[in-house]
This record gives sequence, structure tokens and C-alpha cells, in this order.
Amino acid sequence: MNLFDLTGRVAVVIGGSGTLGAAMAHGLLDAGACVCILGRDLRKASRVAGSLSPDPARVMAVSADVTVPVLVEQAADAVIRRWGRVDILVNAAGGNRPDATTDAARSFFDLPFDSIRAAIDLNLMGTLLPCQVFGRLMAQAKYGSIITISSMAVPRALTRVVGYSAGKAGMENFTRWLAVYMAREVSPALRVNAIAPGFFLADQNRAMLVDPATGSLTSRGQAIIEHTPMRRFGEPADLIGALLWLASDASAFVTGIVVPVDGGFSAFSGV
Repeated sequence: MNLFDLTGRVAVVIGGSGTLGAAMAHGLLDAGACVCILGRDLRKASRVAGSLSPDPARVMAVSADVTVPVLVEQAADAVIRRWGRVDILVNAAGGNRPDATTDAARSFFDLPFDSIRAAIDLNLMGTLLPCQVFGRLMAQAKYGSIITISSMAVPRALTRVVGYSAGKAGMENFTRWLAVYMAREVSPALRVNAIAPGFFLADQNRAMLVDPATGSLTSRGQAIIEHTPMRRFGEPADLIGALLWLASDASAFVTGIVVPVDGGFSAFSGV
């Protein structure tokens, strides 16, 4: 079990104030790491940090828009001032935009171009930019683990979420590219991998999957359950095992992969 020990290491969880990001931050903290919660809303990030630990030597919160270089650089500076290093970077920022999503009243041809571009920027550039800024710090040490968060929208063409899907597909390709670059050009001890969650209930998708008035599944939610062999949505804690494996020395010879944590969704053809 010492392979999974993260004592003395520093982790930055981008999007750590969200439902899944907070669970992953909790797992890293429990494994011994010091954890920075990075979110757009500092008050929300601070609440999550406070819920994890009252000890400022173990947890901190910073704010940044992950599509704005100067803000990400300022966040990185704050982490370095506190702990002097970054060993683990988890890119859990991203998400869908309603105005980049088709529905019964809005076809693909009616989607505003700027809305699609904003969704792609959030999910692709919002991962690429932090990998540049924090990755430079990790490259100086020639050691560490970068973990991006992909989606079932990459291996499967999910209906409606066009901007989100395009952004996540680009992000997953970038993850593999960066894994090769880091191993060949920087250090084989600096690894880059991804986790692809299946369907987890979170703030951004809950109303799409569960009727807020009745608590019953929507037609889309029911379709997802029918195509998930384990017959349930994921729980945030379900991500922690894969996360700790990729963040720790337990996966020292693993880079450039995408680990699905999806209850079998990606394996099932529907037949």
C-alpha cells in the first residue's frame, strides 16, 4: 500500500470546488498530499478547502479563470509561495453550456458560434493552459503526474452536447500528445493520463437526468441507466481509486492512457 502514499506531495485540483473535484481533492488529502483547491469562485473554493481541513499547511484555496493566462500564472505563484512545489495536477475544470447544446427548440444550425467556441475553450484550452503553467513547474523537477478529466462524450457520440463533446475530444487527444512530449522531451518520470467518468450526478447535469419536481429519472437519465451495465449513476467517491493509482508511484510505468470509470457504459453496445 505504500505505493499509493502521497505524503509530502503537493496536489493542485483545478475545478476542486465542484462535486467531482471536491471528492478527488478529499481522496488526495486522505492519501497524505497537501491540496490546493483552484476554482473560479474563491468563496466556493474556500468553503470546500475548509471542509477538507482547517490546517493551512495541508489545504489552500485560490481562484482563477483557467482560460486566462495571467490568472493561472498568479494561482501557480500562490501555490509555490505556500509549498514550493507541485507534484500532482488534476484538471477537473470544464463542463457543458446550455447555449452550446441542442434541444427540441434549438437545432445545431441555430447554435451561436460564440457559444460553441466558449464551450470548446473551457474544456480544451481550460486544460491546455494549466498544463503549460503548472507543467512548467513540474518539468523543472522532472517528476510528477498530470491527470485530466475526459468524458464519455469522447468514445461515444452523445446527442445534444456538441460544444462540450468537441472540447473534450480535443482535450483527450492533447492528453496523449502531452504524455509523449513529457516522457521524451522532459522526463519519463513526468506522466500524463486521463480519467473518463461515466455519468455522475452533479450540479451541471442533475436537471437533465433527474426531474427536480418528482425525483424520478428523465427520459435521458433512464436511457443512460439502461446503457450502463451496473445500472446506476456514479458516486463521486468512485473516482478516487483510479485517481490515487494515477497520481501515485503505483502507476510509475503508465502514461498516455484514459481510464474509464463508467460502470461499463463504454463497453456496452446496447444489445
